[in-house]
Amino acid sequence: MTRWGSVEPMGSGYDSADTPAEVRERMAGLLVVIPTYNERESLADTVSRVRATVPEASVLVVDDASPDGTGPLADELAASDAAVHVLHRSSKNGLGAAYLAAFDWALDRGFDPIVQLDADGSHLPEQLPRLLDRLGPADAAGSADVVIGSRWVPGGSIQNWPRRRELLSRWGSAYARTMLGLPTRDATAGYRVFRADALRRLDLAGVHTRGYGFQVDMLWHAHDAGLQIAEVPVTFVERARGRSKMTTAIVLEAMVRVTGWGIQRRLARRSGAARVA
Repeated sequence: MTRWGSVEPMGSGYDSADTPAEVRERMAGLLVVIPTYNERESLADTVSRVRATVPEASVLVVDDASPDGTGPLADELAASDAAVHVLHRSSKNGLGAAYLAAFDWALDRGFDPIVQLDADGSHLPEQLPRLLDRLGPADAAGSADVVIGSRWVPGGSIQNWPRRRELLSRWGSAYARTMLGLPTRDATAGYRVFRADALRRLDLAGVHTRGYGFQVDMLWHAHDAGLQIAEVPVTFVERARGRSKMTTAIVLEAMVRVTGWGIQRRLARRSGAARVA
């Protein structure tokens, strides 16, 4: 399999001069989507690191009318770099809604593949080549449709998390796997790469979750659609700037949704078994 490049330590760049021409050609369609709400302190550094790691990549900042000036900063970044684009939304409508709008934007413009990446630096841009390596060429044997940067597979890790948060995240992923029959260890991870064709195969109109449960919702849709899902280990780093938007209420809301989906799944399986009988 042709590789996208080696994974460099944090702070090092990705040297595209060492990348084979056919790989550079595939990377020319790569889009990194960065949703933002009050991320002025972190955005410029994150975008800079993405562009240094994979210079061929384009970046789409999706800002939900951040009151802290994130939107104007994103416009400044776009004005100074033609590879950076900004999608302004009129209000804070949730992470899922931001990504769905970004997917539509990307598919309409022919981008492929499409990356999900947090603005706060918790997803290390320097590890993006690792995810792209696993995605591989579309026609290669063993290539994936969706690649997840996983904290909970061997080699994955977290930094600067309190034990309580780690246990909550591990439990949430395990619960989603059990309720929905998902094959992945890290069901709530937000560092992901999708092929454009994979997104087109999904019923995105049927993804109704707008909050942080969106990550599980998308994974469930991808699994049900028969997409090939792969996980690679990454290091998740707690943000150094700004404030986390994750709250207990958000987690509980996601778990309520997962419970409902799991019950629907079981009822549908029983109904199908009854019809067969």
